[in-house]
Amino acid sequence: MRTGLLRAIGATTAVYGVAVTRRPRLLGAPSGLPDTAAVRVCLAPLAWRDAACGLAMLLAPEGAALRTATLLRIAADFGDAVLLGRSLPGPARRAGAVAVSVGWGALSCAALWGGARDQDERAGLPWPLLRRRRAVLRSHPFTVSRS
Repeated sequence: MRTGLLRAIGATTAVYGVAVTRRPRLLGAPSGLPDTAAVRVCLAPLAWRDAACGLAMLLAPEGAALRTATLLRIAADFGDAVLLGRSLPGPARRAGAVAVSVGWGALSCAALWGGARDQDERAGLPWPLLRRRRAVLRSHPFTVSRS
């Protein structure tokens, strides 16, 4: 898990969510939606969701809480890709919304699962292979103990 990157994604998402609550056109205009009261009402929950998910990623303690907040963000991004990809007016708007949503979701996935798993992997050693190799070396009859 790359905590710093997850925190940056969270901060960006929170700021964007708050900005869209104040100015719904930031999301509505690129999506090709008209600036009507009904559209603003429909965009408000998405903006508050983004603000809440972003704050959760920014403030959650490292570990299970941050992982859960990130998984919620990923689910929201991929859900947006499906929903907006099927419902926005015009193929160009739909493709753009899918690209942005999948891009943010993929970035969150990379930050969540792309980080170093332990100290050995941070040193550039492949994690599963290293553990197997250590177990074999420890059990080998000619291995000299360093105790």
